[in-house]
Amino acid sequence: MKSRILNLFLSLFAKFLRRMTPSKSAGILIHLFRKIIYEIDPKEALNFLFEFENKLYSLEGKTSVKYGGGLHTKHKHIKYHDFFVKNIKPDEKVLDIGSGNGFLCYDIVTKVKGAKVTGIELNEKNVEFARKHYSHDNIRFIKGDALKELPKDKFDVITLSNILEHIEKRVKFLKVLQQRFKPKRFIIRVPDFERDWRVPLKKELGLDYRLDRTHFIEYTQANFAEELNRAGLEATILEYRWGEIWCVAKHN
Repeated sequence: MKSRILNLFLSLFAKFLRRMTPSKSAGILIHLFRKIIYEIDPKEALNFLFEFENKLYSLEGKTSVKYGGGLHTKHKHIKYHDFFVKNIKPDEKVLDIGSGNGFLCYDIVTKVKGAKVTGIELNEKNVEFARKHYSHDNIRFIKGDALKELPKDKFDVITLSNILEHIEKRVKFLKVLQQRFKPKRFIIRVPDFERDWRVPLKKELGLDYRLDRTHFIEYTQANFAEELNRAGLEATILEYRWGEIWCVAKHN
C-alpha cells in the first residue's frame, strides 16, 4: 500500500515538474535538497549529495544513449576514436578487446586504408548490435571472454578502450597479450582518478568514487605508469583528456 501511494505521489510530482521549464523544475529540486542538507551534519549531507550524483550520472548516461539513437553521444563529443585511428597504420591488423557496440572497429576500418579489425566482446547483445549496425568486409566480431579465449590470429595493434579498469589482474593480462601476439603497439584508454576534486573526497568519505561499479581501479598518472612498467611496456604517447588517460605503448 505504501509503495502504491509513493509511486502515485512521484508520478504526480513528475507531471508537475514537466509542466515547467527545466531550469524551474531543477530549481525546485535544489530547494528540496537544501531543506534536507541544511538540517544535517556536513558529512552526512555530502554522503547524500554524492550518492545522488552517482545515480544521476548513471541516468544521464542511459538518457544520452537514447538521445543518440542507441549510441552514447560521448563518441562525437570527446572524439577518442580519432586518437585510436591516427595511431594505426595502413594495412595493420588490429585486435579490439571489449569491442562493445562495434563503432570503434568500424571507424578504424573506414578511416585507415587496408586495416583489418577483429573485435572480441563478452556481451552477446553487443555483438549482435555490432554485426547488425557495423558490418564490414574488414571486420570480424566474435563473442568471447578475452581473459580465457583469445583468437589465434596475429595482430599488429591491440586496442583497449576503457577495458583495463574492468580487469583485476591487469599486469598479467598485458603480459599474456604480449607473449601471445607480440604486437607492435597497444592503444589504451582508461579513466583518470585525478579528473575532479570530488573523486578523492568521495573516497575519503568511504563512498563509491568509481565511474562504474565494475571498475577494479581508476588510475592516477603515477600508478598507470607503474603498471605499464611492471607489464614490460613503455608509453610512447601519453595524453590526458576528458578525465581520461590516452596512451600508445610498446614493449620495453
